[in-house]
Amino acid sequence: MAASVFDSQQFTRLFPTAEVGKLFTDTAEVRAMMLVEGALARVQGNLGVIPETAAAFLHRASMEIQVDPAGLADPTGVNGVSVPGLIAAMRKALEAPEHAQFLHWGATSQDIMDTGQMLRIRQMLNHHESALRETIRALGTMAAQHADMPMAARTYGQFATGTSFGAVIAGWGAPLLGLLGEMNGLRERVLWVSLSGASGTGAALGAQAAQTRTELALALGLHDPQRSWHSDRSPIMALADWLTRLSVALAKMGEDLTIMVQSGVGEVTLGGAGGSSTMPQKQNPVAPSAMVALARQSVGLNAILQGAGIHRQQRDGAAWFTEWLTLPQLCLSATSALIRAQELAGNIAPDRAAMVAPLDTGLGLIHAEALSFRLAGSLPRPDAQAAIKTLCKQAMATDTPLKTLTAQAYPDIDTSDIFDPAQQMGHAPDDARAFAVLAQAVSAMRS
Repeated sequence: MAASVFDSQQFTRLFPTAEVGKLFTDTAEVRAMMLVEGALARVQGNLGVIPETAAAFLHRASMEIQVDPAGLADPTGVNGVSVPGLIAAMRKALEAPEHAQFLHWGATSQDIMDTGQMLRIRQMLNHHESALRETIRALGTMAAQHADMPMAARTYGQFATGTSFGAVIAGWGAPLLGLLGEMNGLRERVLWVSLSGASGTGAALGAQAAQTRTELALALGLHDPQRSWHSDRSPIMALADWLTRLSVALAKMGEDLTIMVQSGVGEVTLGGAGGSSTMPQKQNPVAPSAMVALARQSVGLNAILQGAGIHRQQRDGAAWFTEWLTLPQLCLSATSALIRAQELAGNIAPDRAAMVAPLDTGLGLIHAEALSFRLAGSLPRPDAQAAIKTLCKQAMATDTPLKTLTAQAYPDIDTSDIFDPAQQMGHAPDDARAFAVLAQAVSAMRS
C-alpha cells in the first residue's frame, strides 16, 4: 500500500481527489512559489525597489522556466526548506545574473511557501464551493420529492417517533448550507499573503515594506493581513476547522446511509454499491463508509494541526514541518469525502414499503408518545403517560395492537390520526420543503 491513499493508483477511485489532488503535488507547489517570486519582483519593480527591467524579466521568466522538484531534494534536506534550493535553481535557469540578483528581494522562505500555498488553497476552495453547491442541489431535489414520505426516526438506535425521509435528507444538507455560507468569510480569514522577511519585521524590504505587501496581495488576488503571520497560524487553523466540519457533516450522511442499507433494514438502495470477493449477495455501502473513514482521519489531523499552531518565537521549524505533514492530507480527506457525497446525492433511492413498515408494525408502539399527548387532553400529563405505558406493556404481553387496546380503554377519544403515519410527522415535511427552497436558491448562485 502507498504511504497515502491519495497517492495510490489502487485507491484513486475509492478516495478520489480529482483536480484538487493535482494542487498538492511537488510540481504544483514549485510552480506556485515561482509565481509568487515573479509577482513580488513585478511589484517591487513598480515601486522602484528593484530595477524595472530586472522586474519585468523576472516576472516573465517565472512563468516560463521549468524547475524539477526532484532537484530540490538535497538542498531541502540540508536547509529544512525548499526555497533556497528553488532560488538557486531559478537563478541558474535564468542565465541572466544581472537580473537574477534581484530575485527573492527582501523575502524569506516562509513568505514564499505560505503565499504559494494560499494560491493553491484558493483553487481548492473554488472546487469545494462548486461541489458543495451541486451536492446541496441534489439533496434539495430529493428532500422536496420525499418531504411527505413517512419513516421511523431512531434515537439511541431505537425506533422513536415518525419523521419524513425528506426531513432526514434536509438534516444532511443543513450543515452543508451553513458551511457554504461561511465560504466568503473563510476566504477573508484564510487566503492571506505573507511578506514579512526573515524575522517578521520586513527590515530587508525597506521603507516600502507594508506597501509592497499590499501590492503583492493585490497582484495575487489574496488578502493583506497588514501584519506578519509567520508564527500566528490562525489562517491554517481556521481552514483546518472548516475542512474538518465539512468532513464530519458528510460523515453524518455516510453513517445514516450505512444503517439504512443494512441487512434487515433496507430503507434505501445506493447506485454503485460494492460487492464482496466471496459473498455474491452483498451490496456493500462503500461510498458512505469511505466518507466516515475520511472524517475520522480529518478529526485526527485537525487535532494535530491545532496543536501545531503553538509556535515558539518568530518561527518554529517543528511546528511548521508538522503543517506540511498534515495539512495536505486534511485538504484531500475533505475533498475526497465531498466528491463521494456529490456522487451519492444523486443515486439514493428510497424503499417506501421498508420505510413505512416500522410505523405500521410493532403493535403500533411507535405512536405511544402521540397517544399520551392526546390522552393528556382529558387527564393530567403524568397520569396520561402512566396510562399509556401500562397499555404498551399490555400490548407486548398479549401481542395486541396498541390501537385496539386504546379503543377498548378510551372509546370516546378519537385516535384515528394517531395511528396514521402520514399525520404523525410533525413539521418534518415543512422542514424538508424549506431546505429544498434554500438548496435551490444557493445552487443557482455563484461566488
